[in-house]
Amino acid sequence: MRLVIVTGMSGGGKTAAIRMLEDDGFYCVDNLPVSLIGKFAELAAQPDSEITRAAIGIDVRAGVGGEQGAAKALRAAEEEISALREAGIPCEVLFMDAEDEVLIKRYKETRRVHPLSGDGRIGDGIAKEREILKGIRGKADYIIDTSGLLTRDLRQEISNIFAEGAEYSSLMVQVLSFGFKFGIPSDADLVFDVRFLPNPFYIDSLKHLTGEDEAVRDFVLENPVCREFLDKLTELLLFLLPGYHKEGKYRLVIAIGCTGGQHRSVAIASELCNRLKDREKQVGFHLLHRELMKKTR
Repeated sequence: MRLVIVTGMSGGGKTAAIRMLEDDGFYCVDNLPVSLIGKFAELAAQPDSEITRAAIGIDVRAGVGGEQGAAKALRAAEEEISALREAGIPCEVLFMDAEDEVLIKRYKETRRVHPLSGDGRIGDGIAKEREILKGIRGKADYIIDTSGLLTRDLRQEISNIFAEGAEYSSLMVQVLSFGFKFGIPSDADLVFDVRFLPNPFYIDSLKHLTGEDEAVRDFVLENPVCREFLDKLTELLLFLLPGYHKEGKYRLVIAIGCTGGQHRSVAIASELCNRLKDREKQVGFHLLHRELMKKTR
């Protein structure tokens, strides 16, 4: 029997993850009282049980009485998880997370009230929740940051983790193009400057296109210097990724920058992401173009 505890930040994608697990054949129970986790696991683990895979959703709603009740319930959940593991019942923890600004944006879009914010600000509720969930997050086997994930990307991550016999690395790599004139992304772990390459902006037929257009992509990628740069950068990153994973990093942002974030960085980030996906199958990759996204908002 495979038992998965799905938890995480409110708005981080826990409900979506549970639905996807249910689609994959898991018996799912959301917001089960913490005191019943052990009993449920014992019953499901019985030899005559029809349940072979189960998922239990737990979050700060488990407690009664606001912040203190939530903290008490989550501490109890940590103890239940430890007890299950000590009893030899396989228990995996999936923690769904997202950046604070993304969580705030999601709450504003849905007009929902954060369970710990009360009449205060959403950000205050998020800060309280992070503190309460710190312990159970430390027990997590898998952490998925959904900040930049589309629904299809999340489904792929869930499938990668819970497909039978599949190996999984909890490291999620975001390849991000940006423009230096608008500032270096504050969350970037690795930054590569491609302004040494010829700029399509100064060619009239390419100026108003982007790196997503074939003409610009060909102009940038067919440059011998660019090809050599991509070959060396790909090998460097493939060397680094296992080390980041070994050190417990679950999210890595690789930022590729040019002047305006429209041409060179877009084409190179796209090509780099494709190359990494082809070579490294155990890591999740996600592509974002920061400056292009601004145009669609």
